[in-house]
Amino acid sequence: MAGTTVTSTDGVTAGAWDAARRDFGDAARWFASVVADAGAGDPWARPGLGEWDVRALVGHTTRALLTVESYLALPADRVEVASTAAYYVATRAVAAGPDVAQRGRDAGAALGEDPVAAVAAVAARVPPLLDPTDGTEVVTTVAGGMRLSDYLPTRTFELVVHTLDLAAAVGLDAQPPPGPAAAAFRLVGALAAADGRAGALLLASTGRAGLPEGFTVL
Repeated sequence: MAGTTVTSTDGVTAGAWDAARRDFGDAARWFASVVADAGAGDPWARPGLGEWDVRALVGHTTRALLTVESYLALPADRVEVASTAAYYVATRAVAAGPDVAQRGRDAGAALGEDPVAAVAAVAARVPPLLDPTDGTEVVTTVAGGMRLSDYLPTRTFELVVHTLDLAAAVGLDAQPPPGPAAAAFRLVGALAAADGRAGALLLASTGRAGLPEGFTVL
C-alpha cells in the first residue's frame, strides 16, 4: 500500500527468541487441540471460511506449520523483508489471489482420512525444529528473504486467527493461550500503525467507538 512504512528488526535477543518459539509452540498445540475437539463431530465438509470447507480451512492453517519446516531448509543470502509487518504488506496481493484458496484445498486433501491425527503429527514435529536456531537465520519466504525472528510471528498469527475461524465454524468456544494471543495483537497493532489505522483500532478497543464497516489490518 502506498505510504506504508515498516521498521526493521536488526537484533534478536535470546529472551525474545525463546518467547517467540514458545508462542509458536503454544499456538501449534492449541490448534491441534481445537482440531481434535472439532473432529469429534465429523465437520470436514461443513462451511469453514469463505470458499473453504472445514477440511480446507484446517489444511490452510496446517501450512502455518509446514512452511516453517520447508523454509528452514531454504536459506536466503540477504534480507529483503525487514519486519513481520512488512511481510503482510508485501503479500497482500498474493493473499487475495486464487492460488491461496487452491493451496488450502490441496492441503486439506493432503490431511488424508484422519485429519486430527495428521494435524497432531505436524504440530508435534515442527516446533522442535526451531530448537537449534537463534532467530538470526535468514530464510527464503514467498515474500523474499527474511530473518527467522521476523517470519515466525507471522506463523503464530496465522495459527491464532485461523484456529479462531475453525472454532467459529464448528461452534466451539475456544480462546487462544495468552502468549500467542499477545503476539497476534502486537502484529495487529503494528499493521494498524503502519497503515494509519491505529486511531480507529484504539478507540474501538477501549470502548469509545465501533470499528468502521469492513475494517481490517490485512
